[in-house]
Amino acid sequence: MLIEFFDTYKTKLIFSAIVLIILFIFRYTSNFAITKIAKKSGFNDARIRLIRKYVNVALFFIAVISLASIFGTDFKDLAVIFSSVFAVIGIGFVAVWSILSNVTSGVIMFFNFPHKVGDKIKIHDHDFPVTGIIEDIAAFQLHLRLDNGDLVTYPNNLMLQKAVTLVKKDAIEDDGEAV
Repeated sequence: MLIEFFDTYKTKLIFSAIVLIILFIFRYTSNFAITKIAKKSGFNDARIRLIRKYVNVALFFIAVISLASIFGTDFKDLAVIFSSVFAVIGIGFVAVWSILSNVTSGVIMFFNFPHKVGDKIKIHDHDFPVTGIIEDIAAFQLHLRLDNGDLVTYPNNLMLQKAVTLVKKDAIEDDGEAV
């Protein structure tokens, strides 16, 4: 019975193996490139893991679509499944649309944000101007430690909308104390 299965689906299994090998190679090289770019830019490990996770999820969806097409799933069937799933997800995100905006901003900030953890910055916000040391850049928000010791979380999407001035590069000394 198992031999019949392999005889029937031999070419499809070979194509599936090739696709999976290519995707694993691409996953490895993209994770390596992300890590190398991030280390060169001075990003912390949490941000590196987060961006690698995003890339891995995208590659997973590519693998599912590729394998489904290899085994003869009609594109119309895939479109119905994915549109249904994304409709449910979309309805869920309508209530909390800022989550998606902040995650997208977090990805943009990973590749194109000139400041890093330890820098002292000033955010020129008309309603809430703030100056502090960047403690963490997470998926949804940036953590700033103010001079009085308060911790402020600032949404990533607002970081891309507001002017930000670098007050002092690497404001945290080696012992972790603020300058």
